[in-house]
Amino acid sequence: MKNKALALDKKDPLSGFRSRFYIPENTIYVDGNSLGLLSAEAEESLLRVLDEWKTLGIKGWLQGKRPWFYFAEQIGDIASPLVGAEPGELIFTGTTTVNIHALVSTFYHPKGKRTKILADEVNFPSDIYALKGQIRQKGLDPAEELLMAPSHDGYNLDEDTIVSMMTEEVALVYLPSVLYASGQLLDMEYLTKEAHRRNIPIGFDCSHSAGAVPHEFSKWGVDFAVFCSYKYLNGGPGCTAFLYINKKHFHKEPMTPGWFGYVKEKQFDMLHEFEHARSAGGWQISSPGVLGASTMEGSLKIINEAGIENIREKSLKLTTFLKELIREMLPATGDGFSIITPEEDHRRGGHIALAHPKIALRVNEALKARGIVPDFRAPDIIRIAPVALYNTFYEVFQVAAALSEIIRNKEFLQYDNRRKPIS
Repeated sequence: MKNKALALDKKDPLSGFRSRFYIPENTIYVDGNSLGLLSAEAEESLLRVLDEWKTLGIKGWLQGKRPWFYFAEQIGDIASPLVGAEPGELIFTGTTTVNIHALVSTFYHPKGKRTKILADEVNFPSDIYALKGQIRQKGLDPAEELLMAPSHDGYNLDEDTIVSMMTEEVALVYLPSVLYASGQLLDMEYLTKEAHRRNIPIGFDCSHSAGAVPHEFSKWGVDFAVFCSYKYLNGGPGCTAFLYINKKHFHKEPMTPGWFGYVKEKQFDMLHEFEHARSAGGWQISSPGVLGASTMEGSLKIINEAGIENIREKSLKLTTFLKELIREMLPATGDGFSIITPEEDHRRGGHIALAHPKIALRVNEALKARGIVPDFRAPDIIRIAPVALYNTFYEVFQVAAALSEIIRNKEFLQYDNRRKPIS
């Protein structure tokens, strides 16, 4: 399998992009689904904007190479091909959870018997916090109004089960594109079609797919979406997020209006009546954090150069190879470990998730001690995300070999079973 890995690397058309990223020394970094690595291009765009602040001061808002005043709109346009957004439908703004509040408050209007939000029980906790908060703001009880589609195995979801819960009581459907723990990719097109067939708006959190999986938001008719930029988009820790709203909804009134959502040409008229931009920009709230957002320009340059379809193709090859290796190397030594990520390519995002009811955390720590960086998600999951732009097939081979040795030699017994604040 080592020779196969080397042969795959030799034929890899994206291999040249690896040299444009800063790979931590003596590290195999397979945690890009949590925090992507810094590229030279992202560093360059950050340093350029820093220099603009230094040399231009306030004039940078209009005189920067990419004027700060229009930065959010322009970056949204550059990122649009990654998710199939039409002009004006994608904006680079806020944070994921703030954007959830901004959009759900616009689309969730309980009335008559339509009062419920349909989500799922394995969604990322922050999304559920936001949904519960939005229900409370309407004076309703989340225990009654938040429906949670069940997982049949504790890790994955069944789309038909979700559709069966789209009843006449549901006012909004909100789901992840890729489940953060298992890596399952939901059929967004099918779910959108079925929600609209029942006159229910639907939105998605695409934080675990954007930059790794191509989407067609506009073609599918998705009503709204959010996603962060620090995972597969490699924007850096806490980098600004993205907000998508389908153009058919530009007329809707943002329920969390703010300064930067005003019509651009009139923003400095200082009027107290809010006139929102008839684009995704109308859902901006505050002034952008220009320095923290500046990395995205350089990062998108690399991603668009590589091509999202090419990235997806290599990503699937990497994760398929990882599954093959695990199944070959672990059967005799890895009793109790299971791959919980769906088998089929079209149902898999960008990472492979391994579960073990007792030793997952300790094995994760043993991998890190060897210079391999995956991550752990409670209660029992190790996530391994080989990223197409900077990981190699040989690294995937090394990860699987290390995993086998750690289990066979019981190296994991050296490590504590208590989780650190960030695993």
